[in-house]
Amino acid sequence: MSAAEEHNTNEEEQVEPSPEVHFEPVMKLEQLDEIKTFEEDETVEFKMRAKLFRFDKENNEWKERGTGDVKLLKHKETKKIRLLMRRDKTHKICANHVVAPSITLQTNVGSDRSWVYNAMDFSEASQVLETFAIRFANSENANKFKEAFEDAQKHNKSLSEDKPDEKSEKETEKESDKDGEKKE
Repeated sequence: MSAAEEHNTNEEEQVEPSPEVHFEPVMKLEQLDEIKTFEEDETVEFKMRAKLFRFDKENNEWKERGTGDVKLLKHKETKKIRLLMRRDKTHKICANHVVAPSITLQTNVGSDRSWVYNAMDFSEASQVLETFAIRFANSENANKFKEAFEDAQKHNKSLSEDKPDEKSEKETEKESDKDGEKKE
């Protein structure tokens, strides 16, 4: 058989490509009906796109934490407001902390569109004190964030001021119940 004849028989043995190729999956993936984000019991008070950085003390440098929507969420029952930020695409939490009255937003050196602050962050498995820098597209957005953040701080502070009165009322009720039990 000549080389030309071998070439012709190889062409005849080849299968023409078909647009209707189908492969059965090795494993079937279950479709989840509902994905819980734990944001279901909260209302969004503020939402804006930003980039978040954290300060790495060991290397003395800023490290990017993620880009996405920063939200101020108000819990429907406790009324506390927290800051939550998830990364785009992966939706992994990169910041999660209560907007405490003790947090102070400071201007970042050389930028009018970013803020630096310290907070007890819960985005990882444990609670860690982190230094964050949050940067916005422009200074107008940065100022809107600051206003919303400070309003949330005032709101949370008013909640913590209201709680001692509630506790004292409950304590007085318990004491009066105990007094009633002792008299009987």
